[in-house]
Amino acid sequence: MTLSDSGAKFPGGSPANNFGKKCPGRIELKIKILALGARMPSWVQEGCDEYLQRIRPMQQLELVEIPLAKRGKTSDISRVKAEEAEAIEKQLRGNENLVVLDVRGKPFSTHELADSIGNWQMDGRDVVIIIGGPDGLDERFLSGTYTRLSLSKLTLPHPLARMVLIEQIYRALAINANHPYHRE
Repeated sequence: MTLSDSGAKFPGGSPANNFGKKCPGRIELKIKILALGARMPSWVQEGCDEYLQRIRPMQQLELVEIPLAKRGKTSDISRVKAEEAEAIEKQLRGNENLVVLDVRGKPFSTHELADSIGNWQMDGRDVVIIIGGPDGLDERFLSGTYTRLSLSKLTLPHPLARMVLIEQIYRALAINANHPYHRE
């Protein structure tokens, strides 16, 4: 069953007529996800691609994969995290709202994420969401004045966190557009 077959009523006739349309006067927000780690399993790539395709008509969102720093059995983890932080910083322009995924961050509900996206659109600055590597992020990102977001009190594997984040962004955008994807 497609959304247009669901019987839901939309102004203008169908969800395709409204969902994802650009609103006049709205500031075009760009969201960039910087994710440490490349070569994700196919199930992660397929899941992310599905939601990225759904997001594209309504929101500019870019997923940038940053290769992990080389690790070995005797690697200095603080050096590894510092190298990864430098690779992240090369992707920043300096004027974005930075959001860091951190298990110790503030837990957000989907509605709070939808509200944040609305606020970010009003702010006028692009947003960069950073997903760390298997050893976490360098202290410069955890001790800064950045928004620290926790997807869950559970520890999620990084590939799954990536897919959950992208799905939640889609769900938050659907809430903001009064689309029936999200149900209470």
